[in-house]
Amino acid sequence: MMEDRYVMILGAGLMQRPSIEAAMELGYRTLVVDGNPKALCAGYADRFEPVDLKDREGLLSLAKSMGTSLAGVFTAGTDFSASVSYVAENCGLPGHSFQAALNASDKIRMRKCFEKSAVPSPSFSKIHRTQIAALLETNVLGKIDFPKVVKPSDNMGARGCRLVRRREEFLSAVEDAVRNSRTGTAIFEDYMEGPEFSIDAVVYRDSVTITGFADRHIFYEPYFIEMGHTMPTSVDEKKRRELILTFVRGIKSLGLTEGVAKADIKYTKNGPMIGEIAARLSGGYMSGWTYPYASGLNLTKQAMMVALGLEPVDLLSSRVELDIADAPCKIYEVPCVATSAERAWISIPGKIKEIYGFETCSSHPFVKNSMARTKPGDSVDFPRNNVEKCGNAVSLAKDRNLAVESAENAVSFVVQRLEKGCHATDTFLSGKTKGSEKNFPPDAFVLDADTKVELDRYLETSGTISAGEKTSAKIPVCLQKIADNVKDWNHRSIKRTLDMFDSISPDHAAVDEKLFWRSLLRGGIQGILYVCDSQKKVSTDSKGDAL
Repeated sequence: MMEDRYVMILGAGLMQRPSIEAAMELGYRTLVVDGNPKALCAGYADRFEPVDLKDREGLLSLAKSMGTSLAGVFTAGTDFSASVSYVAENCGLPGHSFQAALNASDKIRMRKCFEKSAVPSPSFSKIHRTQIAALLETNVLGKIDFPKVVKPSDNMGARGCRLVRRREEFLSAVEDAVRNSRTGTAIFEDYMEGPEFSIDAVVYRDSVTITGFADRHIFYEPYFIEMGHTMPTSVDEKKRRELILTFVRGIKSLGLTEGVAKADIKYTKNGPMIGEIAARLSGGYMSGWTYPYASGLNLTKQAMMVALGLEPVDLLSSRVELDIADAPCKIYEVPCVATSAERAWISIPGKIKEIYGFETCSSHPFVKNSMARTKPGDSVDFPRNNVEKCGNAVSLAKDRNLAVESAENAVSFVVQRLEKGCHATDTFLSGKTKGSEKNFPPDAFVLDADTKVELDRYLETSGTISAGEKTSAKIPVCLQKIADNVKDWNHRSIKRTLDMFDSISPDHAAVDEKLFWRSLLRGGIQGILYVCDSQKKVSTDSKGDAL
């Protein structure tokens, strides 16, 4: 060990595991801090302290108690980069200034910095919880052109973030946003239409090195659920360089000078536009998994070296300069040499009874990792933010299509069977939605208008699927033509879903065809398992991985 010198790491969740490993590889001990003493990686630390990451004075007191044994402060995948900078600045350790980190933490301060430096970002207004009633009493909303986006000014993971498509959705959306804000403040901004990207960078000695540029796959309006990302991006080179330049200009406008930065950015009809820049590495398996796989560079380790005042030798030796006109500083990149894809699996509302297929997901060709976030007995919901997903698979391959197909196929093996008699599941399968969430959650399988008409006509005179009868042999003709093409949230076709159902539940109860096919379209395999389980007690001896 480095004479028992410590790196103070904020956060003890899964996203912080690469940070703990990087510190150990560099020969340092780890002082891991988290408000939750039961956090997943708390037991990996050389020393763990249960301190709220919002408590900057408490963190500083702990840091100062370490004396000269504290070598650096670091986080990745948390929203507490300002806490890192506060401790580092007050302890004379390397890092972004505290004021710059605040600029990159509070979206209102961030937008003002962007405006001052003419960095493109959405027009916005600030809403405090005390202003909501007054806004509703006036005619302000009647003068607003929707859609807009509302989000907390100081949170991550898409918590409290949603699209407001019409005036009637405003109240519930803004109340949720301020509820998810530590300061009770929301930002109300123009909606950016266009593909979205995540970019990571290391800021070091007046240069910016791009260390990951990924396509983000966002779904399920009015929420913004990232169902995965693919590294590297497939955007054309001209647009890629425009996006990078805008990111670097944003970094400069915030005053970030020594550490890391990450951007969520879109390419709109008017060119690049920044959603946000944070003074930390990406979460969502990007900085700690997909980028190291695709590039061969341990980004977390190199970023930690900067936080320790060390020269990031691997970063410097592997980067290449990007010749981008009008850049405010030198811009480099450590390019990817392969493709890594991350994909999530999700659930309909309910309570998990059993989970099938996880081992098959984990052992699927080209899959590097599979991470389950749920277990039997857990309550689940259709996600409204990025922390409500049920698990993730990460793949790696030289060929982009192979990497993507591998991750998606792996996810498709995981089936979460729900307990019967659940009001939330019944409500979902009935198709009922909140007035403020029109068309959300969406159906598992979306049919075109003609197929809907044909199916309705068939179901008017349909009968019963007998107990134990293979459902794959009963598929209506109108669904047969799309059975291999239309896929659900977890990348399963209708045909694949029925084959899996027949394997998991060969002794299913007799079920009305109308109920069965409606439940399939609405809830996928979870829907048909649930309605068949609810008919009567059935044998569930077949518990092996699904086909």
